[in-house]
Amino acid sequence: MLTRLSLVVMVAWLAAAPALAEDHLVQNQEEYAAALSDVEAGDVIILANGEWRDFDLVITGQGRADAPITVTSQEAGKVFLTGQSSLRVGGEHILVSGLVFRDGYSPRGEVISFRRNKDDVAHNSRVTQMVIDNFSKPDRYESDYWVGIYGQSNRFDHNNLVGKTNKGVTLAVRLDQEESRNNGHVIDFNYFGPRPVLGSNGGETLRIGTSRYSMYQSGTLVENNIFDRTDGEVEIISSKSGGNIFRGNVFLQSRGTLTLRHGDDAVVERNVFLGGGKDYTGGVRVINRGQTVRDNYMEGLRGEAFSSALAIMNGVPNSPVNRYVEVAGATIEGNTIVDSRRIGFNVGADDERSAAPSDSTFAGNLLGGLDGESFVEVYDDISGIAFQGNYVTQGGVSEELASFTHQPIAMERAENGLLYPVGPEFADLGAPRDLMPVTLDQVGAPWYPKPGNDPVFAASGKVSVIEPGEGALVEAVMNAADGDVIALTPGEHIVERTIPVTVAVTLVTAPNEAGEEAVVFFTRPTLFELREGGNLNLEGITFDGALAPDSVGNSMIRTTTFPIKSNLMLVMNQVTVRGLVVNKSFNVLTLGKSALADRVLIRDSRFADITGAIVSAAAETEDYGQYNVEYLDITGSQFANVGGPIADVYRGGRDESTFGPFVTFSGNQIAGSGLAPTNGSGASLNLHGVQTANVAGNQLIASAPIRVVHTVGTPVTSLTDNQFAETPNFVLEELNYDGDHRAAISGNVVFVEGTE
Repeated sequence: MLTRLSLVVMVAWLAAAPALAEDHLVQNQEEYAAALSDVEAGDVIILANGEWRDFDLVITGQGRADAPITVTSQEAGKVFLTGQSSLRVGGEHILVSGLVFRDGYSPRGEVISFRRNKDDVAHNSRVTQMVIDNFSKPDRYESDYWVGIYGQSNRFDHNNLVGKTNKGVTLAVRLDQEESRNNGHVIDFNYFGPRPVLGSNGGETLRIGTSRYSMYQSGTLVENNIFDRTDGEVEIISSKSGGNIFRGNVFLQSRGTLTLRHGDDAVVERNVFLGGGKDYTGGVRVINRGQTVRDNYMEGLRGEAFSSALAIMNGVPNSPVNRYVEVAGATIEGNTIVDSRRIGFNVGADDERSAAPSDSTFAGNLLGGLDGESFVEVYDDISGIAFQGNYVTQGGVSEELASFTHQPIAMERAENGLLYPVGPEFADLGAPRDLMPVTLDQVGAPWYPKPGNDPVFAASGKVSVIEPGEGALVEAVMNAADGDVIALTPGEHIVERTIPVTVAVTLVTAPNEAGEEAVVFFTRPTLFELREGGNLNLEGITFDGALAPDSVGNSMIRTTTFPIKSNLMLVMNQVTVRGLVVNKSFNVLTLGKSALADRVLIRDSRFADITGAIVSAAAETEDYGQYNVEYLDITGSQFANVGGPIADVYRGGRDESTFGPFVTFSGNQIAGSGLAPTNGSGASLNLHGVQTANVAGNQLIASAPIRVVHTVGTPVTSLTDNQFAETPNFVLEELNYDGDHRAAISGNVVFVEGTE
């Protein structure tokens, strides 16, 4: 009887128990599909090492907390998803790890999606130790997300997201379905690597929610991540939903801020922002109700206005969800800000954003600005903020903040690398002493290297010497590797085809005792075509257009007509360009649509007899704010008989999500320039929508005027110490601002028909 009872119990247990978990090593997509067809809780599908091209990787099923369904690599970091590949995760208790996306882009709207479709979203699932490396769509203005998180209680951790160049958020938490709200997601220990300047709106690195769903709670935890040089736009993180927590994250030389854009009751605590003195590095921007910003550390930040170390915004009365809800009930306490440019109260105050903060507290903060500069500024009513126990060690403070204690305080750097005030009386002032910033070796996939900050030019150490003649220069550039230098010996170098530039290459005149010229003649409408990966440094060479054909759109240097994902750099140092006169509009440099130059630097160079522009960065026609150059520096150079503008820079629209363009035009001599009938701007220098411009110490003779058009935001324009002879005064316009032009103008001397 006992034996029979035991047998019955055993049979019943076997019937209830799941089948033994299996490992499936699959070699191709067909084998993967077969393994997925009968996958059960606890099963592991292993992708064989190698390249998996054009792989629509989908995983779904019903795993358990103690027995997830797993997709992983045979060896971490040795499975590469290339071409048009993507990952979709549905079901329950799914785990995916160890894969690398590279050498391609997703054909979908996301590279990694925590849903298979709208009816199958992920719950209690985890994506860990994954890499997305430069897996961007070819057109920078075609939008996608790299990661879209849906569902409930999912975790995204220890991943590397590096080098997104196209429009769209790097990682987005989506709330467009009810089951994706109040989600409890965790985003932790990830490495968000360099994201270059996008040059338009849509370059956020992380966004939680959207304005449409901003009134819903998300409850997402973003903890212990590193954001390294994430420069896409003004919002590094955009919180657009309620109840999110941002804790223990580190921001390294990243332009922009953690922005509480929409939604209430966020907590921003124990984060570290290290700007390293880089332009427009910022901290936290506060908007909406019930926000808490406490115990954060900020150092070396150089942002102002929207990218200040702290920007407490003005709101729009009765604001619609897509504008600016006024700050109410904010608590900002126990933060340390040192060696930083700006803290702003009532930032963005204007006729629309007229609602000042209310019922808020600003207490126990240790603040240090830059010596001799304004630091803490107030732009409207601050009576709704209670101030207590705040110290300012350096930098100017608005007179409305007389309650701040302004005194030098000795600081010392602790073992955690952060600065703290010396003395027991300051023990509780500013950021807590037990902060332990997360380090690079603690985030991301441990087996995948993180990008360095290598020099662009002359990095390889390889120098090739080219003798005068035909064809040698073309071959040298086309065979060059990143960082190579090509030295041209004196004489005439004839180029009979357009040279494609796909690497960072330097061209110089080879040293010679007589100081003779290396002169490059070209017989095609374009000498250099900048393509994907192309960066060009020209030093000490003369370029002559005498052999160029008469062709529409001639330009000595231009970007390819195909979209370029990567940002470009062009340097011209001690260069001579002459004789670009074969048609009515022959440019030196033309930056086309879907191309962005991080920097164009022209120093100590000479340009003469050119019918077009020296720099044409005005390809935008739709006024979306998609401009062509971030930094343009033209200094110490001479321009004679240039028909078009020396620089034609255009940023249209009214979007406030980007920082540039920045233009420096100083110490130049201009004669007989900007006067061609084909010059539609009527200017020798045309700056439209430029956000920061410094035009100083230039001499203009018998030339068209300098034209500056302000369009959006709070542009900063300085026009100082310029001299004009037989040249009209500045032409200044404000398109979206009632009042006098906001340029700072001083020290200019204008002689027009005998009038100073």
